[in-house]
Amino acid sequence: MSTVELTAVSRWYGNVVAVNDVTLTISPGVTGLLGPNGAGKTTVLHLMAGLLAPSQGTVTIDGKPAWRNPEMYRDLGLVTERESVPGFLTAWEFVLASAKLHKLPNPEEAARRALAIVELHDAQDRRISTYSKGMRQRTRVAAALVHDPTVLLLDEPFNGMDPRQRMHLMQLLHKMADEGRTILFSSHILEEVEQLSGTVQVIVAGRLAASGDYRHIRRLMTTRPHQFSITSSNDRLLATVLIGQPSVSGVSLERDAVQVQASDYGTFTRALAKLAREQDIRLTSVLPSDESLEMVFSYLVAT
Repeated sequence: MSTVELTAVSRWYGNVVAVNDVTLTISPGVTGLLGPNGAGKTTVLHLMAGLLAPSQGTVTIDGKPAWRNPEMYRDLGLVTERESVPGFLTAWEFVLASAKLHKLPNPEEAARRALAIVELHDAQDRRISTYSKGMRQRTRVAAALVHDPTVLLLDEPFNGMDPRQRMHLMQLLHKMADEGRTILFSSHILEEVEQLSGTVQVIVAGRLAASGDYRHIRRLMTTRPHQFSITSSNDRLLATVLIGQPSVSGVSLERDAVQVQASDYGTFTRALAKLAREQDIRLTSVLPSDESLEMVFSYLVAT
């Protein structure tokens, strides 16, 4: 079993700081690296994979440095976000080439096993240029698995996959984690992390914003202040009765809706339904107006 550790790691490009003083540990099992696009997730993965040197701090796998340590790749697999699969090759040729680069004793058997794992054995002799995006993604996963690594890093691995392919890959990653492997995948989609991972590292603007059990992170997101846009059969009366609620920190009446700043999501939504019923107000829409990932993650940074 392997452990990946970042200790006070920063990475900058000139005056641009991509990763800022990040300390975290990835243990065996499945861990989600969550954050909006541009947060620094790819940089963190590339630091772990030894593709980038930290400008400051240390990155180790099982206590050994990731940078300038070719031996590490015997136990590490990487699936990058950007596709780099030559379309003129078949999946068999591409995965077999990966097995040979790893100097495996039986590259043909290793390639056959990896393609079967991702369910591409029936299409392995077709050129990759004829594949869907999801099939190309699975080809890349097979190439990363061909040497049976103990650490697997995946950058947005579900991009382009249909629901069945996503479910299959999730099951595969869970199975590998149950075998003792250390798996880290990045995503900007909350639901992907919730379905796959119990442990979450949240990266925002190059900083570690939150870390721990997914339920704890979800609770932080749920109890944060929320903004709602509400329409009803009597907006003026609704605005009046909401002003005095403990879970409401601000109300404004606009021409087509009531804008509400709620200090607690759960308490407010329960109170809203009760008040509407008591005042005989029919609610026609209740819409959160601040549900972008950037808003959620910005809140986590501030807490």
